[in-house]
Amino acid sequence: MMIVPIVNAQESRKYSNEFLTLGAGGKAMGMGNVSVAMPGDVYSGYWNPAGLVDMTDDLQAAFMHSEYFAGIANYDFLSASFKGGKNTVLGASVVRMGVDGILNTFDLIRNGQINYDRVTQFSSIDYGFLFHFAQGIESKNLTSYKAFEDATLSYGLNAKIIHRTVGPFASARGFGIDGGVRISGINGGWNFGLMAHDVTSTFNAWNFTFTDEEKAVLLQTNNEIPINSLEITRPSFVIGMAKVFETKGERWRITTGLDILTTTDGKRNTLIRSNLLSVDPRIGAEISYKLDDSQTEAHLRLGMDRFQQESKTVGDTYYSVRPTIGVGIKLFGRLVIDYALSDIGDQSAGLYSNIISIRFSINK
Repeated sequence: MMIVPIVNAQESRKYSNEFLTLGAGGKAMGMGNVSVAMPGDVYSGYWNPAGLVDMTDDLQAAFMHSEYFAGIANYDFLSASFKGGKNTVLGASVVRMGVDGILNTFDLIRNGQINYDRVTQFSSIDYGFLFHFAQGIESKNLTSYKAFEDATLSYGLNAKIIHRTVGPFASARGFGIDGGVRISGINGGWNFGLMAHDVTSTFNAWNFTFTDEEKAVLLQTNNEIPINSLEITRPSFVIGMAKVFETKGERWRITTGLDILTTTDGKRNTLIRSNLLSVDPRIGAEISYKLDDSQTEAHLRLGMDRFQQESKTVGDTYYSVRPTIGVGIKLFGRLVIDYALSDIGDQSAGLYSNIISIRFSINK
């Protein structure tokens, strides 16, 4: 079996570059992918670079690994951010999604005879390289309203380079820009954020390199022969809000959040959908407990996302949701280990996934 993308000369595709929307970090993914307005760290470069200004460390580095479809697909994320000046943070991230061991059956039949020794394997790998910039604005420069006296306004940008390969048969390169803003600390705990993905649209230039023999096999098996083309990723937007509740002793903390994803690439199977826009809400919460030494914290997280309409039989439909759960621990004030499990109880059409992530901080 061989899989290649079929792209016209220029096409705006639904779910284009979807590997960049899978998420990053066990914290957010344990909360239903709610993160746009949440208190930030190094993973904010992926969700909303404006949140990077929350970093209190000189340098933060992170790594995440997860597996999809019973280990068929491997997803990895690597990121690092550092303070580049007063209220300024710079960083970079790498996203990799790969499927290995795909069977290449082009040469299975030769001269009418089948020979499985001629079956080879190849990989389909997607890379995203993100470069982050974030800038904070001091609260005294915002407004004179009392509710905003402790608030912080920040904005951020992502420049991303995309490289995708399908074995020796196809490759694509693309470039795009994301932008985000966030205001935090309103009335002591309210945060609001906006993240715009692919604000100028993202363009992937596909190049196909089939041999004449491979093209002949495609035609004989009633498959299309892809041509060099341009794939367009339309903009999408996430509006988020979050609230932090702390006890007087600051031992317990509860953080709740709501994100609303709006896509512009046509009707999707979401809770609210139309031919122009599709809207997908996400909700999540985190309960945190700080031990006496204040250097160790434990976290429990819950979330829900992917509200979709499913079919059991002809004419019989129902709405499903993907529940998530996660735990985390912060050790020595520097090392954070998070774990998340999606689709608890097999409630949605997607298969469950295990996510493990690590964050490490370095200070001068």
